[in-house]
Amino acid sequence: MQRPLTAAALTASAALLAACGGGGGPDADKAKDTEPPSAPAGVTAQAGSATSVHVMWERSSDNKAVTGYEVHHKGRKVAVVPTGRTMVDIERLTPSTAYSFTVRARDAAGNLSGPSVAIPVTTPPSTPDDGTPPTRPTALRGTVGGSREVTLSWEHATDAAGVTAYDVYQADSRVHSVPGTATTARITNLRPGTVYTFTVRARDAADNSSPDSPSVDLTTAPAPGSGPSTAPTGLTATARKGGVVLAWTPPDTGAPVKEHQLFLNGRFATTIVWGAQPPPGRVRYTFTVTDEPGTRYTVKLRAKLPDGTWGDFSAQRTVVVP
Repeated sequence: MQRPLTAAALTASAALLAACGGGGGPDADKAKDTEPPSAPAGVTAQAGSATSVHVMWERSSDNKAVTGYEVHHKGRKVAVVPTGRTMVDIERLTPSTAYSFTVRARDAAGNLSGPSVAIPVTTPPSTPDDGTPPTRPTALRGTVGGSREVTLSWEHATDAAGVTAYDVYQADSRVHSVPGTATTARITNLRPGTVYTFTVRARDAADNSSPDSPSVDLTTAPAPGSGPSTAPTGLTATARKGGVVLAWTPPDTGAPVKEHQLFLNGRFATTIVWGAQPPPGRVRYTFTVTDEPGTRYTVKLRAKLPDGTWGDFSAQRTVVVP
């Protein structure tokens, strides 16, 4: 005969269900989260051409996690950006037109933050027959502001119809844009103790981009308690017929550095092994290229440390096959 459950048994069963997540799960957790993220701050909107606007903002916070952002124009959603990115280009706009953009953050439960402050921007007139890019910005230089930010400055570029924006690139990825009247940019949210290589391009109303400015290498301050940088220094990359010659100084690790990893276009390519006794001082390595002339490579290295781990990345270099 089946015995009826006692109150104690019912209590124990309920506790077991709770411990096992009975009636819960990720969807239940989401349903409980009704707190929206904070509204994005620091929103800027810069017309990069007659038909595009570059919108940027600062990261929002949430009691759990922000999963993305929405960009709105007068209440209509015009872009969705995944978490980790805080900028987007709004394209296919109309020349000589006033726009106003706001940004909202979203969390995993679908809660939307309130809208940011609305930022007005007006696209410049179109120049459909302009096929000539601006000149390259010159005299790029920078200063490090602690462990997570740098400030860049450069000399104006020139353009027949006028420069509308300057785009800042790090490792061939655009990380910031400023108006064509500006010659400085502050880059934030960087990693401590890391080498960054920056270039700047000028852009006009026809969306023509200049060649890269000369690059500048900047190393953020290390985090408290961390040791010295383990990045190779002084990396140069010289393109020759059929190959690229690299030269650099390995980091001072207190022991010979016998191995380096070579990354091309951001991806691991090969391990350079020197053998029992690596050469002293600066080292050289040549790799073969078979791509068409004009092919662009980005190159960076990191060294294997005495404890078997891989050290910090070197500055990045760009080279074009001749």
